[in-house]
This record gives sequence, structure tokens and C-alpha cells, in this order.
Amino acid sequence: MNQGRRTLLLGAAAGALLPRGQASADPARDRTDAALLPPGGTRHFVAANGVRLHAVTAGSGPPVVLLHGWPQTWYAWRDTMERLSDRFTLIAPDLRGIGLSERTASGYEKRTLAADIAALIVQRAGGRARVVGHDMGGKVALALAYLHPECVERLVLVDCAVPGTESGDALNGGAWHYGFHMAPGFPEMLTRGRERDYIRAQIRTWSHRKDAVTEAAITEHARHYATSGGMTAGFNLYRTLPQDAELIASFGERKLDIPVLTIGGRYSVGNRLAAAMRPRATKLESVIAQESGHFVPEEEPTFFCDQVARFLSA
Repeated sequence: MNQGRRTLLLGAAAGALLPRGQASADPARDRTDAALLPPGGTRHFVAANGVRLHAVTAGSGPPVVLLHGWPQTWYAWRDTMERLSDRFTLIAPDLRGIGLSERTASGYEKRTLAADIAALIVQRAGGRARVVGHDMGGKVALALAYLHPECVERLVLVDCAVPGTESGDALNGGAWHYGFHMAPGFPEMLTRGRERDYIRAQIRTWSHRKDAVTEAAITEHARHYATSGGMTAGFNLYRTLPQDAELIASFGERKLDIPVLTIGGRYSVGNRLAAAMRPRATKLESVIAQESGHFVPEEEPTFFCDQVARFLSA
């Protein structure tokens, strides 16, 4: 049985997990979740910044923290972890409220999420790590580099928007989902019972290679968002965007003095991420994944891993 088919069956069998990220008391369920890990991977829970975070670790070498976006979980990095585990110790947490991490009523602004990850780095990476962030995870990674520079050695931002540069004006070419996700209550009401359908539609819409994020992976992500409060936690990542924009604006002309790599999908953010970061980084590199939409790690995995390994090893 191939990995994608096996994961689909395992994900469906596991069902919804405890919404606050508590370890399961069901040994069979724990075995199922363990089967989703990359080779040699382990899962653990860390008390960080007053919240209980779930993370998966694999490999050996310099520590690299991988921050997922919406609508995904740590599992978005499984293939990346398998490909790079011979060179790095890879740590992939679920962001606060997502996956098996504790679900809180507040704390989804990127300042707080950055503090969560800084505490994780202190505990699991000796206080300093290379950091890779995609989508919402990229916003967290950027806030982390500004607010906790002692924790970040090198920074990779993957197909994300710098807070404050998002375009939610659908009438003028912007993305309609920003306003929808930020509306109080409505997106939960309209996606209830159809969480997987909605997540699948979003992933397929934002992808250039429509089959790159597998059905098995979508099932694995969606089963967590479909638990009580799961979609609210995801939408809260959007509802805090005004605070995130204020945070980044507060840094003014201050530049990051660490090496920064931006990776954009040609059919998604393209060069816009690099353009937004150029005034904010003294040591900036940028590359474009030519055959990718938003989900670069899955759509162009070889290109993505080659670029990340090259940059993080320099």
C-alpha cells in the first residue's frame, strides 16, 4: 500500500482528536497518530508561553523550526522532514489552537504566536534555530525574527504576505477569503459539517499543481479543523491581521540583520514577497518556484528542499 493511501486510511480511522491538544488515553489512536510521523520522527508536547504545543521532531544536525500555514497542520512538512532529516534536526509544531496544540480563546495575533515559538526554540533547540515559515507560519516567523532576534539564525519565508501588504479588496483583484474569514461567526456557520470540503476547495484553488497536496493530506489536516473550535482557531489567524499589520508597521525602517530567503510560487505571490521584504532585510535572497502555486513545499518539493538546504547550510 502506498504512503498516500495508507495515510488516508489512517487519518479517516483516527477521527477527531481532543480539541485542547491533550495526549490521547486510547493506545490504538496513539499508534495511529504515530504511523503518520516521518521515519524516525517523534511527537511531543511542550509547555511554551502558557500554552501546550504539539510538535513533531525528526533528523539530526542543526535545528530547523518549520511553521505551517492555514488550512494545514504540522503534517504539511512531513515530506520535507523526510527529505532533509539527514542534514537537520527538524521541529514542526502545530501553531496554537491548530492540530494537537492547545486551543485557546485568544492569542492568535502573530506577536503572541511568535512568543510561543520562541519558548519552543528555547526548550527544544537550545535557544537558537533556523526558521522556515509558510503562509500564516511565515507571518509568525517574521514577527519572531523582529521580536526575538536571539532565537533566529536564518529565516526562510515561503509564499506569504508581509502583514499589512495583503489585498482583501476582491473588487480590485484582491482575495475574497480575507474578509470572509475575518467576519465574526459567519465562516464557522457556513463551513460547519463541511470542513473538509471547504479546506479541500481552498487548497485546490490556491494550487497550480492541483494534485500536489494529496487527498490523504487534506483528510489529515481537516480532521483536526473539524473538531470543536478548530475552524474558529484557524479563522482567528485572519481576524488578528489588523493587529499584525500594526506590529510590523511599528518597526518602521528597522531591518533584519540575518540572512533571509524568500520563496514564492510563480502562480501565487510571485515576486511580491521579495519586493515587500527588500526594505526590511540587509541580506536578502529570493527565488521563484516556476511550476508552483501557493503550496510550494508540496508542489515543487525537490526545488523547495534543494533551496532550503542550500540556504540553511551556508
